[in-house]
Amino acid sequence: MGDQKDNIDDFKVQTAKHPNMSSVALRTHSEHSKDRTSKRLSTESNGTSDGGMGSSTPVEITALEESFRRFAIHGDTRATGKEMHGKNWSKLCKDCGVIDGKNITLTDVDIVFTKVKKKSCRTITYDEFKVALGELARKKYKEKTGEDAEAEVFKLIEGKAPIIAGVTRAVASPTVSRLTDTSKFTGSHKERFDETGRGKGKAGRVDIVDTSGYVSGYKHRGTYEKKVTKPTDGRPM
Repeated sequence: MGDQKDNIDDFKVQTAKHPNMSSVALRTHSEHSKDRTSKRLSTESNGTSDGGMGSSTPVEITALEESFRRFAIHGDTRATGKEMHGKNWSKLCKDCGVIDGKNITLTDVDIVFTKVKKKSCRTITYDEFKVALGELARKKYKEKTGEDAEAEVFKLIEGKAPIIAGVTRAVASPTVSRLTDTSKFTGSHKERFDETGRGKGKAGRVDIVDTSGYVSGYKHRGTYEKKVTKPTDGRPM
């Protein structure tokens, strides 16, 4: 009872020092944790971070922006998809048919990229990407208005992905060719292959002892046996 009385007296002293304290409800630590958790879940559902100014609904990615991200990360494992290099920009225009070789050429694409990007940057953002497409659209479809021309170019790109050309071919190197040419092998390596370059197998790796009794290089091997074993038909015994 004495401890409760002391706590009440301390509360009265604190209330006297801070008159506005009595009007604010005291909240426990668990209640503060619940508020922080509910706030975080609310911001995540809205697609924003804590303290952000996001909208009340998640942001939907358009087909054009999705194609932009696919080409932006092509060939670069560190890319985030938010910015695009000039090389991927040229590939996008080529793969999607924006470059026709007449009204739009590869040079036009490079010029527009340099025009819309910032001077200190080597990439373009999605907004700058749309501006660049608008520049190309007015040149590609001269007979149409600006909005109609942009819509036509957007249709060419929406839903598209980078085209992979195929497997990279191995480049013939003089060094590799020399190392794999069996006709230029010397020493013990030469003995492992025949005249056609085909391997001899075990015969080319292990020394096989010749027990025939003939010296190496003897050309009349086997002729003595033929002379000794001549046929005796018709001869008197």
